Amino acid sequence: MTKHSGKDHDIGHTGHPGELVGVGEEVWMDVIHKMDEVYSDLLQYEVALEEKNAKLEESQQFILSVLTAMSDILVVCGRDGAIEDVNPALEVITGKSAEDLRGGAIYDLFVGEDARDKARQLLTVFGEREVHDCELQLRAHDGSAVPVSFNCTPRFNAVGKSMGMVVTGRPVGELRRAYQALRQAHDDLKRTQQQLLHSEKMASLGRLVAGVAHELNNPISFILGNVHALRRYANRLETYLGAVHAGDAPEQLAEQRQRLRIDRILSDLDPLIDGTIEGAERTRQIVDGLKRFSAIDRDEQQQFDLAEVVERAVRWVCQAARKEFEVRLDIPAPLPMVGSAGQMQQVMMNLVQNAWDATGALDHPALQIAAEVDAGRVCLHFKDNGPGIEADHLAHVFDPFFTTKPVGQGTGLGLAISYGIVERHGGRLSVANAADGGAIFSVRLPLTPAS
Repeated sequence: MTKHSGKDHDIGHTGHPGELVGVGEEVWMDVIHKMDEVYSDLLQYEVALEEKNAKLEESQQFILSVLTAMSDILVVCGRDGAIEDVNPALEVITGKSAEDLRGGAIYDLFVGEDARDKARQLLTVFGEREVHDCELQLRAHDGSAVPVSFNCTPRFNAVGKSMGMVVTGRPVGELRRAYQALRQAHDDLKRTQQQLLHSEKMASLGRLVAGVAHELNNPISFILGNVHALRRYANRLETYLGAVHAGDAPEQLAEQRQRLRIDRILSDLDPLIDGTIEGAERTRQIVDGLKRFSAIDRDEQQQFDLAEVVERAVRWVCQAARKEFEVRLDIPAPLPMVGSAGQMQQVMMNLVQNAWDATGALDHPALQIAAEVDAGRVCLHFKDNGPGIEADHLAHVFDPFFTTKPVGQGTGLGLAISYGIVERHGGRLSVANAADGGAIFSVRLPLTPAS
């Protein structure tokens, strides 16, 4: 039997195969501890891997849901034009499944050789450039051609190498229908705007009927008086001419001429006729102004005198006022400009009428209209002696349907429409409170050079 030295006695074998001798308990504890750590790390790695797999599956489901919900066509193809993936929208149009489409050439989706050549050029020659709004005919499942607006975007790998294209498209029919719907809505809005404008003008015209009737009454009364005088003169001339044709003696004719005042009639005829023509012309101007004011507006571009428009607006409103309304005018004439005289008259009447409404409760309502002309532009200031406008309301004065008047006494459209009219004439309408009280509306407009 062989004897071992003391150094060889620490580690050895027993009679049982595989059993170590001389290994302490601490060593075994270290081994078990390391095994526990490894097992714990494996568990953590497994949990992390499951979480990542869950997130990956969630991302895949999200991408799939987005692709499925897309109404636009989506095609992913390689550099050679081979289809790598599609979305359900293309399957619906072509009537083919994604499996049947994958691997095929994207050019075969189009109708006609010209469309295929154009697609081939876009995807190969311009393979690294973006393409926007390229309309091509796509072959539908029933063989018909569907016009589609395509956008192509190149895709690259991590090192910047081109991998192919991502092609998206939308049937042009949908775009055209959307455009038609938008255009219809725009036309409806324009018609509604015209109706509101016309309704506001009719409301203003209704408030001013009394003033217009009074203004028409003056020339009509003048014409009527002249016509009655002409009737009397005609009867006297008829009597005198009858005596002349009857062959009366010269003494009798002289007596008739003096008794009928023929010489006075002859000297008075020209002034009577001129006055009648002037009254008729004045009536025609008033009626013409009413027609321009009340007619449905068109894009008129005519030369007119803004000073005359302001004076007529003041005259109409003042004549319709139920009590004295003092309006002081400090406007140089003429103020030539180009645009719609009827629309501009509506603006001026609205500003004068608002000043009257704001000062109607005062004992001495007043409005001052002054003009400043500088560098081819005029600025009209309408300053009343009313209570002014509350600070909270200043920012909303030109908002549609905003009004501080009692229900039934204001539509809230007058100033909003006036603001739009002034803007269309290249000007600006603003409002502020005067330091000494009252409100000031300022209208800035371009003038035309004097010819």
